Amino acid sequence: MKIRFLFTLLLLLSAFITSAQTKVSGIVLDETNLPLPYANVQFKGSNQAIVTNEDGLFYLESKENYQGIVVSYVGYTDKEVILTKSVTYNMKVILSQGQELSEVVIYTGKTSKKDNPAIDILRKIWERKRKNGLKMFSQYQMAKYEKVEFDMNSIDSTFMKSKLFKGMEFIFDQVDTSSITGKTYLPIFINEALSDVYGDNKINKTKEILKANKNSGFSNNQQILAFIKDLYAEYNIYDNYLTFFDKSFTSPLSRTGIDVYNYVLKDSAYIDNKWCYNIVFYPRRKNELTFKGNFWVNDTTFAIKNINMAVTKSANINWVKDIYIEQEFEVLNDSVFLLRRDHMMSDFALNKKEKSKGIYGKRTTLFQDHVFDREKPVDFYRERVNFSDDAIYAKSEEYWEENRFENLNKDERGVYKMLDTLQSVKRFQQVTNLVTILGSGYVAFGDFDYGPVFSTIGYNEVEGVRVRTGGRTYFGPNDLWRLQGYTAYGFGDDKFKYGISGKWMIDPRKRIILSGGNRRDIEQIGASLTTTNDIMGRSFASSSIFSAGSNGKLTNINLSNFSVEMEVVKDFVIQTGISYRTLRSASDAFSLDYYTQIPDALNPLGVIESEVKQAETGIQLEWTPNRKTIWYGVERSDVTSDYTRIFLNYSAGNKQLFNSDFDYQKLQFYYRQPITIGPLGRTNLIVEVGKTFGEVPLGLLSVIPGNQTYFTIENTFSNLDYYEFVSDQYATFQWTHNFNGKIFARIPALRKLNWREIIGVKGVYGNISDANKAINASGLIYRAPTDGYWEYNAGIGNIFKVFRIECSWRGSYLDVPDANKFSIKGSIGFHF
Repeated sequence: MKIRFLFTLLLLLSAFITSAQTKVSGIVLDETNLPLPYANVQFKGSNQAIVTNEDGLFYLESKENYQGIVVSYVGYTDKEVILTKSVTYNMKVILSQGQELSEVVIYTGKTSKKDNPAIDILRKIWERKRKNGLKMFSQYQMAKYEKVEFDMNSIDSTFMKSKLFKGMEFIFDQVDTSSITGKTYLPIFINEALSDVYGDNKINKTKEILKANKNSGFSNNQQILAFIKDLYAEYNIYDNYLTFFDKSFTSPLSRTGIDVYNYVLKDSAYIDNKWCYNIVFYPRRKNELTFKGNFWVNDTTFAIKNINMAVTKSANINWVKDIYIEQEFEVLNDSVFLLRRDHMMSDFALNKKEKSKGIYGKRTTLFQDHVFDREKPVDFYRERVNFSDDAIYAKSEEYWEENRFENLNKDERGVYKMLDTLQSVKRFQQVTNLVTILGSGYVAFGDFDYGPVFSTIGYNEVEGVRVRTGGRTYFGPNDLWRLQGYTAYGFGDDKFKYGISGKWMIDPRKRIILSGGNRRDIEQIGASLTTTNDIMGRSFASSSIFSAGSNGKLTNINLSNFSVEMEVVKDFVIQTGISYRTLRSASDAFSLDYYTQIPDALNPLGVIESEVKQAETGIQLEWTPNRKTIWYGVERSDVTSDYTRIFLNYSAGNKQLFNSDFDYQKLQFYYRQPITIGPLGRTNLIVEVGKTFGEVPLGLLSVIPGNQTYFTIENTFSNLDYYEFVSDQYATFQWTHNFNGKIFARIPALRKLNWREIIGVKGVYGNISDANKAINASGLIYRAPTDGYWEYNAGIGNIFKVFRIECSWRGSYLDVPDANKFSIKGSIGFHF
């Protein structure tokens, strides 16, 4: 969420803050002056073409000189327009409906799936797609060059005169014009990378080795770099679905494409001495995640020669006005077509209005020097746990001039100089500092960061208003050690709290990290099941401002820990450690009391203890396959949360350690699996089970996590209060599915709202032993979900692009006194 929030901030800032030979733009209309969406506009005598958007608008640019364009649309007569000058903007082209139908089949509206030559060609593409390109070889290797650039767009004179740019006027010397949209833009970030790519189709393994990297602009901001890595995921146009910005778009080459696209066989011609067919495609319905465009396909191999496609304007995606993809394939021999150039341009904006300002994100990837069928050992493809080579980022300008696949143009070369100069401009530093603060939550003061600023104020029934201040050491993103701490004060209980911790990575290759610390604070025990001993972990008691219902069931905790962790292989971490904690109720309205001697005939009152003193040793195993991270220091940042997580925790309490109170063993397992189901949206599954062996008091039991906030919290139960269910063995299940607007898109009255449907169900089964019930002296009546508790929910997301409202209904234990049978939770998030 931080990454998406940061990028949205850049869009807000951008709202305040030419080598081609032939350029033409305009609108295509019918005889009644209605726009014609998805009309084909092509330079006469060339294969360069574009498809108009849903408003009939187009922009076409070429480095060659052309004297005219040809505009065509299914069911209409082609029209040739002569260009009298090299740059022609705001052209109006009117097409007339076709008259001669005797020898040509004309497709209007939804094209037929039967007797359509384009569909026949598409079926042959499906048959051969597993036999084309790199899939034809057992092994392959190639060189790769990637260039990523971000630019503020729609630059005009008013924008240039803004006070925001006072002292930075020189940057407008680098203003250029987009070859895709025709809009002016100003580069703000550029990154180049050279790497070698290896693949083995027999064992389905790939590996990319970075050789050189160079960037400017926001080069030191890990949140922006993480966003860029997530933004440009790899894709294959032959796949059924292409994932961009957490959304699955149906590929025009998909086997299910005929259900969502119209296809028209438009032309045929020789391209690089290969006879190819040109097929135009456009969506059958609005508001679906589809493209418009065209591709050229060979007539014998049915391999794609080139493809151009753009996301439709009505697609249910936030903050993105346009996505344009262009791929070119080279012919290695008569039967091998290899991807040579891949270009993707995204236009990010707060809205999809034509004149709205925003940010272009452009990635260009080139491939060359292919080598085939050279087998590598299986160990070669094993990913390194932690690898950093400073020499990769220190290549000379001479190296780049010699090794980049294509030369930078004059404007791109000027970008580096302009961006480097900006680093010393005070106004620019102020803007980047603001972006960094809102993205990371910390304010930098040299080698010390103050924060996180978002935790400065909180509220709970025990402390009342709470203020917090803290910070951390920060010499750079690859720090081998880090210290951090905080202090807090509650005006209600008139007490100071604190926490301090440190981490030291003693072996970067295996990420062997020593960590330890101490925290004295107030905590909401039972906010989650598989908790960790992280000293700086979030407490729902201290960081929230509002809560639903009365809650004074808070605990004073004094926690100290020491642990060692190691990443044995990539994405598999083992951690072992020891902790010691004392627990005591923080409120007179709540008790953690337990019997050290159970009442009997000789002692009817028993012996009661109010404080738990417990040492605990444990080992944790965590596997996060396909997790993407950046940086190599003691702390890393996740690029995305869309990865599987498997967590196994074994812990044991021992009376012999530090005069502890209890002997017990605890085993916990957690599994989370996000799944993208093509056009049906995204599912998230969570399973969690655990068991405690031995007698333990309330403070050490497994409390089924309730949710007394007004916000949706993953893996908690919206209609449960804290401590409503207590157990020593449990199994929970949670399923949530987001249709991403698939259903609402079929309802005309709701289509334009771009709302997204969310449904889910949660359940838990648990029990508690008689022995644990017997030592309970807290006054709280233990209730375990022995009959199975469950609740179901339905909600609407993407309200005003950032809000989500979710209704939850209790499905069982309806007769419990004061049971919360219905609740409404909300959340705020910046999602594409």
